Amino acid sequence: MKQNRVAATLFALLVAGIGSSVGAPPNCRYLPGDAEWPSPAAWAELNQTVGGRLIASRPLGRPCFEPGVDAAECAVTKAEWTFLDTYLKDPVHVMSPYWMNNSCSPFLGPSGECALGNIASYAINVNNAQDAVAGVRFAQANNVRLTIKNTGHDFLGRAAGAGSLALWTRNLKEVTYLNRYRGCNYTGPAARLGAGVQHADLYPAENRGRRFRVVAGSCATVGVTGGFTQGGGHSALSSKYGLSADQVLEWEVVTADGKHITASPSEHSDLYWALRGGGAGNYAVAISMTVKAYPDGQVAGAGFAFANEDGTTYWAAVSAFFRHLLVLDKLDGYVSGFTITALGFSLVFALAPDAKSEDDISGPLAPFFAELQALNVTVTNNRASLHPNYASWFDAFAGQVEYSTNNSVGGRLIPRTVVQDDLPSLVAALRDIAENSTTVGGSAINGVSVNVTEARIGAAAVPGASAVLPAWRDALFTLNFGIPLAEDAEWDVMRTGQRWINEKQDRLRAVTPGGGSYMNEATFDNANWKEDYFGVNYEALRAVKDKYDPEGLFWANAAVGSDASWQPAADGRLCRVQ
Repeated sequence: MKQNRVAATLFALLVAGIGSSVGAPPNCRYLPGDAEWPSPAAWAELNQTVGGRLIASRPLGRPCFEPGVDAAECAVTKAEWTFLDTYLKDPVHVMSPYWMNNSCSPFLGPSGECALGNIASYAINVNNAQDAVAGVRFAQANNVRLTIKNTGHDFLGRAAGAGSLALWTRNLKEVTYLNRYRGCNYTGPAARLGAGVQHADLYPAENRGRRFRVVAGSCATVGVTGGFTQGGGHSALSSKYGLSADQVLEWEVVTADGKHITASPSEHSDLYWALRGGGAGNYAVAISMTVKAYPDGQVAGAGFAFANEDGTTYWAAVSAFFRHLLVLDKLDGYVSGFTITALGFSLVFALAPDAKSEDDISGPLAPFFAELQALNVTVTNNRASLHPNYASWFDAFAGQVEYSTNNSVGGRLIPRTVVQDDLPSLVAALRDIAENSTTVGGSAINGVSVNVTEARIGAAAVPGASAVLPAWRDALFTLNFGIPLAEDAEWDVMRTGQRWINEKQDRLRAVTPGGGSYMNEATFDNANWKEDYFGVNYEALRAVKDKYDPEGLFWANAAVGSDASWQPAADGRLCRVQ
């Protein structure tokens, strides 16, 4: 019941907006306007400590509100409101209208209030570990909420927080390839990645001759070292090498007591374990991680589409694709990324690593095409190609996918056994999502097939080797579905969409017992978040949390221990759970 109370309280906070008071209640974090809020002199001293890299936050929509409307700047803000780069380059705003909660939407001006709302009040542009140490110590000493923002991909609202000091790690861009790393359990090529490294940073044109691959996201702008890896991290390379969390050899972090340490199998091994899949922003501040790297080589890619011209036939074709995934699942490294809507199906990308010819990617699809022909389904945009390396394949397939900043999502891991034994129930649930969401803007279902079993990737998948949700090892594919929102969507529309996502997530849970969810593509107010996001690892993760962060400095939604330490009050501040 406590976790439901936290979700309800947070819902009330987002509906009500953020306020402030002249005195903070006991046992609560301070907000601007409180008598105890750090003085300008205290902030100036912090700024000096971090070399002038403290940034006072400004709402993105400020130019569109009185007083002082700037029509030209407001027009630019509106035009760029859904651009990824808007949020990548901003130190505090996140790619989620739900978590910015219309506190200063440029489409709601010029009258009314423009406030930061749920967004951090200050941010440190973290350039090194000592900047993070300074931020951690300042937050502890001044009873200020601390948040961590990397790139801003944040469906669960973990990188946002009213009145917080944000540690903005996006500019930690170190990429160092090591020809030979020697550790406790691994000897071979590796890469050291700063916390702000994105997929595009791994494969710049001038470095493509290095002949190394590194497991990173299918979305080029997601930060590899942040919530992606700490939440598990699936990739187009996962069926060959495993999840991103399976790759980590060591972490460079700053802990809640302001210490700069290395966590590895031989040092702080419990923290090392927890950071590999146990959730982002909750145990320590990641400065960098060192991961396995693999020899690069030729990669084959494919894609196709078919339209929904007859509902019964269309969903029979979708069912046939899921059955065929059970065949593709047995092929070493074969990955499929697909989108299902009420209008049609698209295989956005398929990948066959270390391919010798196009036939390595198109050949395994031939039996499925025969089934489509038997159903009288016409395939369009059918393509296959061979590429000299992984980066070239990514540019041609995954790199062409456009991602929206203006939506909310839910998701589910789909076990192999469900596709084998109860496919009609699964397809009925997916059809319901695709066809019965027009009142909230429609929904696309996106999936990526994975095979990260012990049999495929070895010891990294052994139960207990990492904090990765065990349901990943049984999953045939992961899927998410979202609610696209209009630029000027009202708060009630966002809230209605969030309820709809949870309702459909619940229906998927009913037909996928034990399936779990990829926590980075899920809802913050899932009443079953402990089971769905952490599974049997929860209590062990709670012990790590209590050891390294006993006061709960790193608080995040639906994170281990979050319901037992702090909860948001009606004015946005965090208060201790009584």
